[in-house]
Amino acid sequence: MKTVIRIEHISKEYRLGEVGTGTVSRDLNAWWAKLRGKENPNFKIDLLNKTDNSFGVHKALTNVSFDVCEGEVLGIIGKNGAGKSTLLKILSRVTTPSSGQFKVKGRIASLLEVGTGFHPELTGRENIYLNGAILGMKRAEISSKFDEIVDFSGVDKFIDTPVKRYSSGMYVRLAFAVAAHLEPEILVVDEVLAVGDIAFQNKCMGKMNEVSKQGRTILFVSHNMQALSHLCTRGILLENGCLTQMGNIQDSIKKYLSNSINTTGPSYNLLENKDRKGTGILKFSKLEIFNKGELSNNFVIGDDLELRLTVKAFQQIRNISIAIHLYRYDEIILSNIENLDSDFFIEKIDGEETFSIIFKNLNLYPETYKLGFWIASSDSQETHDHLLYCAEFNILEGSSLVKRKLLKSKGSIYLTPDWHKI
Repeated sequence: MKTVIRIEHISKEYRLGEVGTGTVSRDLNAWWAKLRGKENPNFKIDLLNKTDNSFGVHKALTNVSFDVCEGEVLGIIGKNGAGKSTLLKILSRVTTPSSGQFKVKGRIASLLEVGTGFHPELTGRENIYLNGAILGMKRAEISSKFDEIVDFSGVDKFIDTPVKRYSSGMYVRLAFAVAAHLEPEILVVDEVLAVGDIAFQNKCMGKMNEVSKQGRTILFVSHNMQALSHLCTRGILLENGCLTQMGNIQDSIKKYLSNSINTTGPSYNLLENKDRKGTGILKFSKLEIFNKGELSNNFVIGDDLELRLTVKAFQQIRNISIAIHLYRYDEIILSNIENLDSDFFIEKIDGEETFSIIFKNLNLYPETYKLGFWIASSDSQETHDHLLYCAEFNILEGSSLVKRKLLKSKGSIYLTPDWHKI
């Protein structure tokens, strides 16, 4: 396949601290003092005791090299600050690399951040034509796509309003519609789609899938592992500005999630958690996460996940209800799972009881998930203890057959675990 992007030993450095003093005369004074080995006369008193490297250099990217082929959908994965956005800005020629070189064949349309490429004083209509002209399109070509762009964006009522009055969601809707419909050879999409609502995000994913089938190239940055897994054919992982993984998208996701494991798990002392609510008559004291009888935070699709949840009682309680909150890693709740057996009770005062909760044939997308817990009296529903985001586990991968079935599934998550006292 033809290579459309070639990146060779790209590095990008940013100077930390004060870059300019605000006036030419002060800049000259600072330069003259540096030549003579003197202190910068513009420094405040509290800065004079700092070492020479107080204002150092931040390496956003270090020696990154890879190729992207025509028609490929490349997922770029990494934690915040890993260098993903910097890489896209270099490819979009928003900034230049400190060293190395890159070659791009074809027109690039970029969605790097809300409002990029739009002039705030111009209307939505004018910005559509402006963006098309920047991409090298003729006015007749843009006009032929205009109605389709406006319809997709859903901002037809405001198309003749200056975009400075648009909300961030309206900005993104119009910006994506322009970028996707003006037929660039390469589409670069940063995390900006997270600004839109769920319906529009799904609409964008469908459009990107359509664009990729037309043989155009997409570079996609996201923290949504489900979207990356579904859309991308290949992935790269950036860590602290370095390229640490390149290849199959599932392998890249697996390594990213493996590196994101909470080092305090899979065994948690919940009594140390200060962020809790309730009467305190009962308290969650310990959590252990098991996979196949062994302590582990890591699971694949189809595994059985066991939670061993220990509750400490400060008085005798009968008929208790326990609920488990399942969250996405961005703390959006996916499901509340409550025990259906109202005969749960704790007899030991100042003692502990441990409950085993087993989720069989785990049916979750590859991602990191968070857990929270709630316990109350079944009769009064008075909350005795409530913990949020106190533990986490990772879904790494699964067999290709199971994953195909999972990707076809729709609707809310419905989990029915087995509960029993140990």
